Amino acid sequence: MKHLFLVRHAKSSWADEGLGDRDRPLNARGESQLAPLAKALQSAGAFGGGIVSSDAARAQATLDGVLPDNVPPGRRHALSELYTFDYRRLLCWLQHRDDQSRVMLIGHNPALLELAQWLLKRPPEQLPTASFIHIRLPIKHWHQLDRGKGKLVALLTPPDFSYAHFSRKQKKKANTDGDDPARDIPAALHHQLKRLRQLEQGVILGLDDEFLHQYRIAIRRSRAIAESVLEVNGDKTLAKGVKTLKRHAKATGPLRDLHVFLQDLPELCGDNREMQVALQVWFESEAASKHSKLVKRLGSKRYHDSMDHWQNLIDSRKFHKLAGTLSPKDIRKAVERRTKDFNRHTVELMHTSPDEDIHRLRKQLKRIRYLMELDAKTWKSNLKTLKARQQLYGRFQDLHVQIEMLEHFRKAAPAVFPAALTGIMQTLEDRKADARKQILALGGLDAAPL
Repeated sequence: MKHLFLVRHAKSSWADEGLGDRDRPLNARGESQLAPLAKALQSAGAFGGGIVSSDAARAQATLDGVLPDNVPPGRRHALSELYTFDYRRLLCWLQHRDDQSRVMLIGHNPALLELAQWLLKRPPEQLPTASFIHIRLPIKHWHQLDRGKGKLVALLTPPDFSYAHFSRKQKKKANTDGDDPARDIPAALHHQLKRLRQLEQGVILGLDDEFLHQYRIAIRRSRAIAESVLEVNGDKTLAKGVKTLKRHAKATGPLRDLHVFLQDLPELCGDNREMQVALQVWFESEAASKHSKLVKRLGSKRYHDSMDHWQNLIDSRKFHKLAGTLSPKDIRKAVERRTKDFNRHTVELMHTSPDEDIHRLRKQLKRIRYLMELDAKTWKSNLKTLKARQQLYGRFQDLHVQIEMLEHFRKAAPAVFPAALTGIMQTLEDRKADARKQILALGGLDAAPL
């Protein structure tokens, strides 16, 4: 069995018209494609065999940008014969390879795409810059390559494995701040549902944590809009959909918490590299386990049926009628009611209150925010203040969760750097105490538009 990775170079620059094609460098966008491409290739196992590129500047720069540090210089080669736009030359070169089981080739279109189309029965139609095709070949020797005998394992493009490049391709979020907010509620929910479905592939691949973060935002925003309509109108039609969205959001929470903790880990460990490695290995394993469960969930019939049910619900005439009855006056009353409840609980908050009380207030803040966003023009100033407050409550919750995570680690591995671990936990406790102090100093919210 052979594995072939056909990698198109990252996006190149045409700025200097005096340069020949072979000498063109990468442009800024091409440079930004390299790190996520490297991670995707590493995950696919592309660096486990021969590593070759065209000798064109843009192909060599791509190879320089994706090659892991632990790959010896002698394993990479830049070859002039791979600077070609004719797939038959690439095919001839491959057929004369030795018996390496894997080959990664960085080159140019149309040669790469046409080679893939020759090898595959169901070939892809495009291969954008900084994308790659992974082909599995049921052969023992490379000279046995034959037309249509390969199997497509994966075709990955920058929007698949990089949220920054994914978002570049997407339209701006649905506008829900018109003069009549209710008129846009169905459109806003459709936008969020479409976004959820688009983000699923990135969540499943798990190569960029931001996909999961944005997926959670889309779920929570959908749930909050639906809850707001439910609260204002009192109709129970949306109750089942809201419950389903809540369940899906909850299922993503533990993995997102691990992502945040792993991002904070280098700063927490400081110069203690051994401590950082020990914690990173442990929590990356935890994250891999949680990700595997989430992938299984997203692929299940139950999940897809629930999304179909949600779409049917927001498409229904009854929902459109419900949304159409919502007025700015209704929204204001709901905001005032929730704000009054929030302020009452805030007054009761003390230095000795359990963390759960602050967590409950954080969730109340989110609901107030999403209600305001149904009529964003009216509540523009309030929203700015509220978002800043939300960040503080969110940070408190992150610290709470991270302390619990480290307690779990300490029980599972009590002999691993106990003194250093105690120091990290004390740092988190101090930061949490400071965040609590800031929260207590804030007081209540203004229930009227500013």
